[in-house]
Amino acid sequence: MGRGDGTGRVVSPDDADDSGTRILHVDMDAFYPSVEVLDDPSLAGKPLIVGGAEGRGVVASASYEARRYGVRSAMSVQVALRLCPTAIVVVPHFERYAALSRQVMDIFHSVTPLVEPLSIDEAFLDVAGARRLWGSPGHIARELRARVRAETGLICSIGVASTKHVAKIASTLSKPDGLLIVSADETAAFLAARPVAALWGVGPKAAEALAGRGIHTVADILATPPSVLDRALGAVTGQRIRQLAQGHDPRTVEVERIEKSIGHEETFLEDVADPTVLRSELRRLADRVAARLRAGGWEAGTIALKLRYADFTTLTRASTPAEPTDVGQRIGDVAIGLFEQLDLSQPVRLIGVRAEKLRPHGGGMIPLWDDDAGWKRIDAALDGARERFGGGAVTRASVIGPRRDVNALPTNPRLPDVSRD
Repeated sequence: MGRGDGTGRVVSPDDADDSGTRILHVDMDAFYPSVEVLDDPSLAGKPLIVGGAEGRGVVASASYEARRYGVRSAMSVQVALRLCPTAIVVVPHFERYAALSRQVMDIFHSVTPLVEPLSIDEAFLDVAGARRLWGSPGHIARELRARVRAETGLICSIGVASTKHVAKIASTLSKPDGLLIVSADETAAFLAARPVAALWGVGPKAAEALAGRGIHTVADILATPPSVLDRALGAVTGQRIRQLAQGHDPRTVEVERIEKSIGHEETFLEDVADPTVLRSELRRLADRVAARLRAGGWEAGTIALKLRYADFTTLTRASTPAEPTDVGQRIGDVAIGLFEQLDLSQPVRLIGVRAEKLRPHGGGMIPLWDDDAGWKRIDAALDGARERFGGGAVTRASVIGPRRDVNALPTNPRLPDVSRD
């Protein structure tokens, strides 16, 4: 596989065979840093970290220049700066990223209605039905890359293949700013040379279990008796890995996107030991999660709390309320209830709230009375004020004061709605 820093890049020639292909995986290259460079060209070519400032935050993304020093997303900015002392840290601007993401997704939808956004910066496209109008999948991919660059100023990498799985591998190999086409006839040979970790669902532990049995490449998987794979990975995973190694992936491009979770977490400028302050921050995060739920038309069946102590010990707790909810007050109540069950044995470095087991809003039975009716009216008024005046226009009195957080990052920063009119 290509490395996250862009080395090992593989791209197709202009006359590459695209026969038997229909799936495109489009991935924006270092999306957050690229947007920052777009808005401030003086940052171009420099190691760039998007994340919390002053070494206390978490890396949301990094430019390829920073990645070559070992900087990766989800590591602390403090560690990242030790790896790359010359890096420039930029606070993320998620509203700007979302606006450009929507522009990119609009370009995709102008080619085919079969678009499956995976996140704010990547999507699958099924272009089989667009051939007559736009040309072959390879030609469509080249045109899309050119349009994205011309209309947004950003670059993307695209994998073209007969299945989602292979298209995703191809786009990763071609990064940054590349195009890799794998025809149907080339799929088996293409996969055989890949490491086992390239297969969807093979994480570090699974790769280690396979390596312990001398299985390092996809070709090794194909040469391994099924019973050996099943003992290493379990029968269900073993069967799925064999199918992927053979190039079989029955998944189609799903236009109807199902959210799995929505969350926000923050790292504090200084560790916090005051329970009152922590409860206040949980209220603020719960309100942000609730606003995103309402914007996406979802209700949460489960509320989860994440807490990281000063020594980096991390705890997660979850609770299922009596009824799914998108009400900030209710989500905050559950999160605070979970928090109060924990032993505050040391100061807190990070705290987060996540909504899980999502379902469409109003999907359950209509109750005879609604205990949250008053809070829902308040949420509706807040949503209207935020839409009119901006996200920070209105907030709870209890959270007013100096900022305590480095940055409150959405832990699943997906677009709330990509449906077409």
